[in-house]
Amino acid sequence: MTKTWMITGTSSGFGKELAQVVAKQADTNLVATARKEADLAYLDAFDATRVAKVIMDVTNEEQVQAGVTAAKDKFGGIDVLVNNAGLGYFGTIEESNEEDVRQMFEVNVFGLGNVTKSVLPIMRAQKQGVIVNISSALGVTSLPTLGWYSATKFAVEGYSNALRQEVAPLGIQVMNVEPSGARTKWNAGKTAPVEISDYSKFAGMVNGASNGVTQAPGSPELIAQTIFDMATDNKTVPDHLPLGTFATDGMKQELTNILKDVDKYHDISVGIDK
Repeated sequence: MTKTWMITGTSSGFGKELAQVVAKQADTNLVATARKEADLAYLDAFDATRVAKVIMDVTNEEQVQAGVTAAKDKFGGIDVLVNNAGLGYFGTIEESNEEDVRQMFEVNVFGLGNVTKSVLPIMRAQKQGVIVNISSALGVTSLPTLGWYSATKFAVEGYSNALRQEVAPLGIQVMNVEPSGARTKWNAGKTAPVEISDYSKFAGMVNGASNGVTQAPGSPELIAQTIFDMATDNKTVPDHLPLGTFATDGMKQELTNILKDVDKYHDISVGIDK
């Protein structure tokens, strides 16, 4: 049976790689979104009868609804939604620019919610669907200068965990993908220079942020193929899919540390229920 994928943020990075993986499949339709039509020109190389290019800013509710409606009109439904559109940001918590941080939340959290809300009625009517939310290893653990970015991904984790429970009885699955650093342009976004001397040891992390585009260990191609395989070949998709060494080791260490505190203070914690 032909399935239809809708992927947001396909102008670059994971989204672009995944869009190409999907477009190559003979039995799969693709709805690819980006804010600028020119950013989707690479899809002209694929079968136009199976590819729909949609101009969408995920923070614009009217564009989101119009894009979802266009997808349904062209292909009859949406079987897999990949919420990939997102922004990165580097800066210490104290020095970060509030306007930039709020914009990141609008895209990474509320934009994801806008698209999901618009697609859910289609999936509920179908009584099936897979929602793939591109989170991050930093949605479970954190690093200096990435605190606000991490906060958006922690929000995605909590949102997804609740959504999963709400839609599971309806035949809809939710998978969080938590990649490590990869060779994409997500981290070439805005930064807040380190100017407070107390944070000087973190200056290199902020100033060298753009170097991650070429130096990160993760392969965007392998990440895209793995996401496709897991969302396609599994009758039950995983709740969490960490990808990369840092994702695996970092998330395990964070969860281990949390469990240590839970166990250490167990008696005090349960003792308040009286």
